[in-house]
Amino acid sequence: MRDGWMKSIVIPGLLIIQAAFSAGCENYLPVGGNKPNVIVIFTDDQGFADLGIQGQVADISTPHIDALAEDGIRMTSGYVTAPQCTPSRAGIISGQYQQRLGVDHNGTIPIPLNATLLPHRMKSAGYVTGMVGKWHLDPNHTMRPWLQAEYPQLANKPDLSYQDISFDMRLPYFPAKLGFDETFHGSMNNYWANFTLQGKSIAYQYLNDTRFRLDVQSDAALSFISRNRSQPFFLYLAYFAPHIPLQATEEYLSRFPGNMPERRRYCLAMMSAIDDGVGRIVSKLKDYGIYDNTIIFFISDNGAPLKLYKEDLPIEYAKASWDGSLNDPLVGEKGMISEGGVRVPFIMSWPGMLPKGVEYDEPVISLDVAATAVAAAGLEHPVELDGVNLVPYLMGLKEGPPHDALYWRFWSQSAVRSGDWKYLKAGANEYLFNLGSDGVEDQNLILQEQEKAMELRLKLEDWAEELYEPGVPEGPLNQQEIGWYDFYFN
Repeated sequence: MRDGWMKSIVIPGLLIIQAAFSAGCENYLPVGGNKPNVIVIFTDDQGFADLGIQGQVADISTPHIDALAEDGIRMTSGYVTAPQCTPSRAGIISGQYQQRLGVDHNGTIPIPLNATLLPHRMKSAGYVTGMVGKWHLDPNHTMRPWLQAEYPQLANKPDLSYQDISFDMRLPYFPAKLGFDETFHGSMNNYWANFTLQGKSIAYQYLNDTRFRLDVQSDAALSFISRNRSQPFFLYLAYFAPHIPLQATEEYLSRFPGNMPERRRYCLAMMSAIDDGVGRIVSKLKDYGIYDNTIIFFISDNGAPLKLYKEDLPIEYAKASWDGSLNDPLVGEKGMISEGGVRVPFIMSWPGMLPKGVEYDEPVISLDVAATAVAAAGLEHPVELDGVNLVPYLMGLKEGPPHDALYWRFWSQSAVRSGDWKYLKAGANEYLFNLGSDGVEDQNLILQEQEKAMELRLKLEDWAEELYEPGVPEGPLNQQEIGWYDFYFN
């Protein structure tokens, strides 16, 4: 963090915030008393390196997202709760460590129907709630524990496929049934929607749009904003990119000429399409005069899947392949709770309230989105939320780090970060890293700092005992994990 920035910046509405805190309250409203809109942009399998503002690679071009960071805060130690899609999404949309809900990985259970999610909370504060893009929290055929409990006749079927999970089984878990007023829910070309891209309300129905999926998702976000610009809104925009299957139009591909892996070119093109979408959203907010009072988060759901060697397989080859994204300079990839799997691009902008162009170095996590949003909406902090309202820290009204510690548990791996120290357990292997200024896990200090390692392990064990399935994993690594840890950590 730049020394002294909190003391020198004049922030609109600061006196109102300070008065609220002096009264012992963390609820606040900006000047004028209007509740801020909240937009959460969640990308898919985007690595730490792949924003221009990150300063890690020269080939990426994301001027609109970079401008968003320049209008707000770039979290240099921003994390998600899991290195995989479903659990990471369960964490951000619930505001709880997803292991408390039983959603440990893609093959456990869908989001529980009795969970109170962020859209439920925002609706209670008078917000209209919208969801666009990839959901991935409904049932699928890999969720054997859920099937065993709910549909045992299917759970033991050896050749179970996605088609065996009927629409009636999945519908109760759709975003339209879980707190979202308006949805354009889908990943590729098929969407469940109750509004059109032209802004018209329709009966909830299945729509097909054969255009490039990212342009469709941007169009849907813009339609939602236009429909609801006169009232406070919460929008969860989950772009399906740069996750495979890789797909882009010539318009975006032509922006990246030259000699490079073709999978990298497609990733750059997909990120450019997202960047264009962010630019269009910001422009629309400015046109309506609501940009300054809109909180925008930009976060990836996990690190890039490098598949160890970043092989440039044919674009049409989608199974278990590199999506072209990069995690430089971090160690590891999607599926690992090393930094490369869970440390991601993380931006927060609120131009009318927060300072601009700041790098914030304290560790934060996607759980903080819900805690920050409900506070901005004027709600008391629910005790079950694991995140922290970031605004008072970003405005210098609270000192020190927002979190005493951050935690992870995934497959046979578990970890805790407290301050600069990170303890990581992978099967029988234990690691202790001082992440320091660069966050690179390149020196295992477990033997030199045994007392610190034990302190962090005890923290991790205490946290793990609170979970739906309690405990730190003690079993061996699976074959994927063995390959990763042998490759990255010898």
